[in-house]
Amino acid sequence: MAICQDRVVIITGAGGGLGRAYAHAFADTGAKVVVNDINLEAAEAVVAQIRDNGGDAVADSHDITNYEQSAEIVKETVARYGALHAVVNNAGICRDRMFASLGESDWDAVIAVHLKGHFCITSHAVQYWRAQSKAGNAVSGRIINTSSGAGLQGSIGQSNYAAAKGGIASLTLVQAAELARYGITANALAPAARTGMTEEVFADMMSAKEGAFDYYAPENVAPLVVWLASDASAHISGKVFEVEGGKLSIADGWRKGPEQDKGDRWLPEEIGAAVDSLVEQAEPAQKVYGS
Repeated sequence: MAICQDRVVIITGAGGGLGRAYAHAFADTGAKVVVNDINLEAAEAVVAQIRDNGGDAVADSHDITNYEQSAEIVKETVARYGALHAVVNNAGICRDRMFASLGESDWDAVIAVHLKGHFCITSHAVQYWRAQSKAGNAVSGRIINTSSGAGLQGSIGQSNYAAAKGGIASLTLVQAAELARYGITANALAPAARTGMTEEVFADMMSAKEGAFDYYAPENVAPLVVWLASDASAHISGKVFEVEGGKLSIADGWRKGPEQDKGDRWLPEEIGAAVDSLVEQAEPAQKVYGS
């Protein structure tokens, strides 16, 4: 049996790029796919391709940044398919500016689509799964979030995007810790792939090379997402995966580093030497992208 046979999956931002690749990969492994995209025409095009290949999919254009509309996505999915097994939070936008030039509207738009969008639809999915669990039904719920290298390390000119993606990584840790009791896992990925958000900035670097492995193809990320949404991944939660080409790794997140304990309150004039000593002992952080 295919790894996601008859599992019901909602994918946001699935009208193109990574989301479209995920939708096709899920359909190819037997899943029933809800293709959500604010661009209904793009979502319908993906659905048509899936159906032409014998798959089962439906288009949806509800706004994931709206809590009530997000509820409708979950409600209509369950009404159509009788279940929901996974939410893939993929939708995203960029509004790149250096921090000194970043306006409120560009901040709000990026935080809304990425961070609030992850909250809204997942909140309703979790409420559905929790109700199923409390009713005594077995739950195999999967939350798959999308962080970024920018969120893990920072990225020059992307303070809004980096803040949202860093928030998503932390959100994933909390979801995993809180929701395990209901049979729900939460994981995130930080993919490096050719998408609508990257192809303009990194067009040359990410372009496919004739006769060579297409290193930045979004299809390279899809197998991990499909596996994380399957029953097989039940033992994995609270992880942030980085995926690039054929490389797969788990991000090593924040953890307590070197420590000095005075055993009493520090004086301001003592802090400098202590900090210098701690910095010297600490493992250097990876550089901020672009620095």
